Amino acid sequence: MQLFLLWVWFLMCAEQDARHRSISNGLTFGAGALFLVFLLLTGHTWLGEPAADGLWALLLALAFTLPGYALGRLGGADVKLLAALALGSDNLHLLATFIGAGIASVAWLLIRRTVWPRLPQCVTGRYVQLGPESSSKQPFAPFLLVGFTFFKIWTF
Repeated sequence: MQLFLLWVWFLMCAEQDARHRSISNGLTFGAGALFLVFLLLTGHTWLGEPAADGLWALLLALAFTLPGYALGRLGGADVKLLAALALGSDNLHLLATFIGAGIASVAWLLIRRTVWPRLPQCVTGRYVQLGPESSSKQPFAPFLLVGFTFFKIWTF
């Protein structure tokens, strides 16, 4: 059940990012606060890993994302999203999500010009930020969701 709730939260963040290229602080800070309180009260992360793993994952998430944020390659929402994910999971989930997102992002950049025109207008109209005409800075949360989802399917 907790994995499902985490995935639904991730889906809401990805949807918002794909549509508006931003994620509300209520979703990112709210989940981060919930995961932190849960971690402190129970001694383990939302997905059941030891608390130390969640804290190490948080440090790793910040080490990965803050340089990208400082260079303008990642948005603040991406940093908060990955920090919240780290507090709710562990290093392995964080690394697999990040690596999977990188692969999914590159794959999308390679195929989007041929796939985009074939998608239904209800999809292309809703997710304009992912289209080939949008800026070179793609929303990253949808690709993070893909990375997380593929990792969970692979390890299930």
